[in-house]
Amino acid sequence: PEVQKFAVIQGAFLSANRIVPLCSLQKADWDKVCDPILETIQEITQNKGRAEEVKKTLVCVAWLKLLSAEEDESIEVAWKESPIFSLQNGLPEFNWVVFLELIRSITSINIYTCLLLCLPPSQLCSEVERLVEHIRRSPVREEDVTFFFDVWWELWTCKDFHKDSTEEMFTQEVSRMSSKAIKQPAKRLKLDFPDQTTSDPDLVNIFFCTFRNLGAQITQPKLIFKALSVSINALYTAYLCAPEPEVSTKEKLEILSEIATIREKNNEKLGPKMIAESLKDLNTIQRPCRFKPLQLKFEDALQIMVDVAYNWNCNGLLEVEDKSNISYSEFKSKLGLQNVFAAFHKTKRSKDTPLCSIFEPKDWMTQKNVDLLPDVCAEIARTIISQKMDDYQNFALLFADEESWATCDENYIDFLETNQSAFREQNTLIKLTQSIVGKFSSGSVDVSHYRKLMKVTAEVLAAVMRISKRGFFGSNVPSAVTTSFERELNMAFNCIIQGGGGPSTASNLNTAVSLVARVAFQNPEAAVKAMCNSAISNKGSFHIMAKMLQQLPGLSGRASDSNQDAEGKDLLCSCVKDIIKTKQTSQDEKEQLVKFLSLLMQPVVMTEGDAGAEGFLLPQTVICAFVLPNLAVHSVDLELSLRLLHSALCLDHQGGASHWVMLCSPFPLLYVLAQLHNHTLRCHFEVSVWSMDTQELLVTVLSTLGSVVGAEVAKDPDTWSRALFWLYNKTEELDWTVRFLLKPVWGSHFKNEVPASLFAVCELPEQEWSGLDLPQYGLGTGLLAWTECCCISDSLQFTMLSHLSLDQSKPDHLGMFSKGLMVALTQTLPCCSFSQWSLLLQALRALIDSGRLHVPFSLEYCDYLPLLDLRSFACELRLSVLLLRVFQLLCGSSCSDWLSRDGWGHVGALYAHAVRDMIGSLKTKLPLSAAATGSSVLSQEVLFVLSQIYCHVQHVQVMLPGGQCEQLFLSSLELLSHYAAVMGVFPWSCSALESDNTRHFFTTITENLQNQEMKSVLQQKISQLVSSTA
Repeated sequence: PEVQKFAVIQGAFLSANRIVPLCSLQKADWDKVCDPILETIQEITQNKGRAEEVKKTLVCVAWLKLLSAEEDESIEVAWKESPIFSLQNGLPEFNWVVFLELIRSITSINIYTCLLLCLPPSQLCSEVERLVEHIRRSPVREEDVTFFFDVWWELWTCKDFHKDSTEEMFTQEVSRMSSKAIKQPAKRLKLDFPDQTTSDPDLVNIFFCTFRNLGAQITQPKLIFKALSVSINALYTAYLCAPEPEVSTKEKLEILSEIATIREKNNEKLGPKMIAESLKDLNTIQRPCRFKPLQLKFEDALQIMVDVAYNWNCNGLLEVEDKSNISYSEFKSKLGLQNVFAAFHKTKRSKDTPLCSIFEPKDWMTQKNVDLLPDVCAEIARTIISQKMDDYQNFALLFADEESWATCDENYIDFLETNQSAFREQNTLIKLTQSIVGKFSSGSVDVSHYRKLMKVTAEVLAAVMRISKRGFFGSNVPSAVTTSFERELNMAFNCIIQGGGGPSTASNLNTAVSLVARVAFQNPEAAVKAMCNSAISNKGSFHIMAKMLQQLPGLSGRASDSNQDAEGKDLLCSCVKDIIKTKQTSQDEKEQLVKFLSLLMQPVVMTEGDAGAEGFLLPQTVICAFVLPNLAVHSVDLELSLRLLHSALCLDHQGGASHWVMLCSPFPLLYVLAQLHNHTLRCHFEVSVWSMDTQELLVTVLSTLGSVVGAEVAKDPDTWSRALFWLYNKTEELDWTVRFLLKPVWGSHFKNEVPASLFAVCELPEQEWSGLDLPQYGLGTGLLAWTECCCISDSLQFTMLSHLSLDQSKPDHLGMFSKGLMVALTQTLPCCSFSQWSLLLQALRALIDSGRLHVPFSLEYCDYLPLLDLRSFACELRLSVLLLRVFQLLCGSSCSDWLSRDGWGHVGALYAHAVRDMIGSLKTKLPLSAAATGSSVLSQEVLFVLSQIYCHVQHVQVMLPGGQCEQLFLSSLELLSHYAAVMGVFPWSCSALESDNTRHFFTTITENLQNQEMKSVLQQKISQLVSSTA
């Protein structure tokens, strides 16, 4: 349909072209050809909803056609590259006269100026000069002068705007044509100004010089005041206007009320359109213009104004005939002159300035034009607020503060309900509440209206975005409000807590939110602190408290300044800190706190399609408040801090923007975490200050943070290079293994540094690896470094296994390697975490399976040679014997004083972990469900392997100092339970005699345990190992 409409317009142009060739049309001949074009456009634009769109397309197409002809763009290029080639090509050739007369005739000045602003500054000036040349071309008509001042004023009033698709296309086409050829500058209009000292384009200069040249030709009073209003306000906004508006919102409303009254007297209707235009004009004359004078000095511009005004005044053209009914242009002229004279006064310019002497004696400059009507002011304010016009929030504040406007009738309530979003600023809501309360105090408000107003106010409160820690009433809280606050606060939270930890339905949630909002209205800090107390102390309540807070984003107290967020200054965080300081929190309460804060950090999408949603708390706020201050070896809140950091890092990050963790000093944070990890590496040789879970969490957090920071460094290595080298140099003082955990941060920037002794047992390429001379890694410690590398990561372990220097064809090499590895295991085992030990067990299995680790299996826990095929279980048996030999060495006299009591408990737990791993492997090789298939080939072998592992465990349990390790005891029970399960599922795998011998053998072995309670439980379990064939 749009193409069809444009085809009709093309036809109209062709018809006009037959009357007079449009390519050579003179300005005086426009009236001869305009009818077919204008009538067609008027017919097509009868639908007002599409009129502007059709006009904009026409102006854009016509303009680009002329620019394309100026650039001498070939049809072949335009056909391929221009998206509007078909529209342009259907129009006949025409010149700039046709284009500019078309703009003037179809009153598309706003479209023309918007497209002007899409041009580069130099080209914008060239196009305005082209317009000026057209205006000054004979004959100069009144409508030409009007056109000029309309374009001038429209350019002055245009703010930065969001381009639509047509404007974007216009911009791209102009840019494309400019890049195709070196643009010859358009012929500049000679403005005959003597002090022109620079060649930079100056739009202010163009307009004022044209004004001077046209001034003598303007004789109509209406046009004179139009020219005066534009030029005097342009003078003020280009040279004299302060950066910030000096007019208050109340003064602005009074001026708007005067304008509305004046325009109504001139038969215009008060409505959103008139108010929007008036507000736009008023803002224009109070703010610096977007165009800076580059050539024209203020004194020269002022002299132009004086010369033109003096000429008008001498001819008696500056008088207002009907002073009681002035025009809008006359009023704007008065405002502009008042602004200029006020600026003169501030700058202490002489009062006898010629401009002042011309205008100050005029009666219309001092006479009051209209009386202010309160109803008109209120109506204008309501319209600005409801239409969300420029500065509407300040008008909302003014509206809220005017108690006389708080009629509290149906219309007033409906207005507040419809425009709740305008009253969500803190001061606005305070003023609104005070106005309403003041109206209530008069006793003239209907009860039903009172209830509705309270409901609306609560709804506004629920969505408010910022709340002061002092509450909405500041320090002067009305006594009527404070008397019942504590009672209401307790009642609200008791209702929520007694509801089973929180409401389950949306309606109940809304009720709970309303209760909280009501008390938060009086004292946000007390309300938030009560919610935090409930979330931490009442089991399970953290979930509902988080959901409620997410419905009240204003209670976060988050400031608009992002730097403040990054420093951890947050209302909720402050409340949580106070609770932690004043209350001894249990482990369960800390658990609830972590879950509570984790929920609040998760993004909440309040409306569908909201891609940029944020959580109630920003992750960086939580990190700065609870993590950074508490990362110390002896910090009581270290585990809490690590868990919060882990929760924050696990949040999904929206791609594109830099990760939030880069706002939290990521490199110092990595270094501190690395220091903490370094402290744990040898801690099992002494008293441990942290649990194993905390140490595991520390490694996880360090690795995760390293991956996140590494990804950001890879995006922009130049920005982070100094920080990267700083971190690398700082970690030099730490254990060499720490740098491998930070490998995602380094990337390929640095070589892998390992103890030099490792190169004796591992053939590593020198391009990627370098040796460190470390005193604790002397001659013969290569395998120690090798096992430590195997504990760090899967990838590093793969490298160690694939580059291991071992000749398996030489038995002495294999024997020496196996003995050396057992010694290295003895040294490495106490320093391993569970995840590191799992990696090391994985490496040991690989060595055993590949035949590179020789572990002879002896029958010391077997009276007779079993006639079984144990090849499928060779790895489990050899691994169990290897661990037994390691513990024999570790518990021997040469090593018995290595470990603290906690250290012995730790190595026992690691051995128990390995036992459970072996049990899991056996379950995989012989699932209990295999009995359904009748397969019992491996059942006897599994029982034998279980019996050997059980004996090895008891041997280690007896050797350990103290003779009791709970983890090993539990592993022993698990071994016996699985033994009994296999016997039960595969009854034929063990005869009555064999089960009797097994019970006797197990009982004898268990007798060596020192702990009587453990011994009794195990023997009771052993007594139940009875074959079903007995």
